[in-house]
Amino acid sequence: MEIWKHPSDVPSDLANTVVTIGIFDGVHRGHHAILAKTVAVAQEKHSYAIALTFDPHPRLVHNPDEKLNLVSSLEDRIQRLESAGIDAVYVQHYDLSYAELSPNDFIQHQLIDELHAGSVVVGEDVRFGQHNSGDGVFLLHEGTRLGLDVYLIDDLCDDDGRRWSSTWVRELLSKGDVGGAAHVLGRPHRIRGIVQHGFKRGRELGFPTANLTGNNLGEVPVEGVYAGWLVQKVPGTDANVYLPAAISVGDNPQFDGKQRTVEAHVLGRSDLDLYGEEIAVDFIEWLRPMVKFDSVDSLLHQMDEDLRRSAEILGVPVAKRVDPKSVTAGINLHLPR
Repeated sequence: MEIWKHPSDVPSDLANTVVTIGIFDGVHRGHHAILAKTVAVAQEKHSYAIALTFDPHPRLVHNPDEKLNLVSSLEDRIQRLESAGIDAVYVQHYDLSYAELSPNDFIQHQLIDELHAGSVVVGEDVRFGQHNSGDGVFLLHEGTRLGLDVYLIDDLCDDDGRRWSSTWVRELLSKGDVGGAAHVLGRPHRIRGIVQHGFKRGRELGFPTANLTGNNLGEVPVEGVYAGWLVQKVPGTDANVYLPAAISVGDNPQFDGKQRTVEAHVLGRSDLDLYGEEIAVDFIEWLRPMVKFDSVDSLLHQMDEDLRRSAEILGVPVAKRVDPKSVTAGINLHLPR
């Protein structure tokens, strides 16, 4: 799949492309239908299927003080669009100057002149142009005038009639319902970050962890302990390794922690060296709230149970806590290809 960020990146010999428009945060089930239609129309017309997306999120540009964590990073968003069959993604840098583009100019200059659109596929709630003044009805009208085929896709809902949305995903994650979030997304919720050095308390207790901190991880579920997967890229390839993990989200109340972190312990492994490496964490199931225990022994007993339940949920062999002396962080791990 091709990734374009400037008009000059777009091949000049393209014609009659099929373009879909959206932020596609999370690339959830509602997006899937729009993307499937985009790909189908492109195949029918023997043309390119293009997704026009925006970075940073427009809400963060218009309301810079707003706290908004994206459900998925731009990298994950692009990967999901590729998996859906999209041929190229145009990542439009969004700023206040771009936001002043009129709906007419957006259609003529960006969709037709820059992206060579012959067809556009969008959800019925589409908004575009200055002050979001362009909508589906306007797009249909202008499409007829300009010879642009426009496909408006009805909102898709679950069996109870609720519309699939990234807002719904955030709502579920705020309750720790990562299973529900996976239902809306069509896959487990994922965050991504760089592994940082921590206080190494987990290592000392036999539970070495990969620690993620900061405000750029994405939408982190509510504090608690989860079963999930640590996803590590195989060096030099596009392949990933999925490692079963028990994951804690919180500020470590047992040791009076002050900073909220995401700590993933790969079950039974003491040989991982992940410092400075970008990893992803997939959340599968909520296990329990984050609480302070009466003693470290009580904490250890509960953590042993967390390992057992995580292994059971993930369908892998049960692993016990590791010998702290066996932890080899600092030694490169060479994963099999």
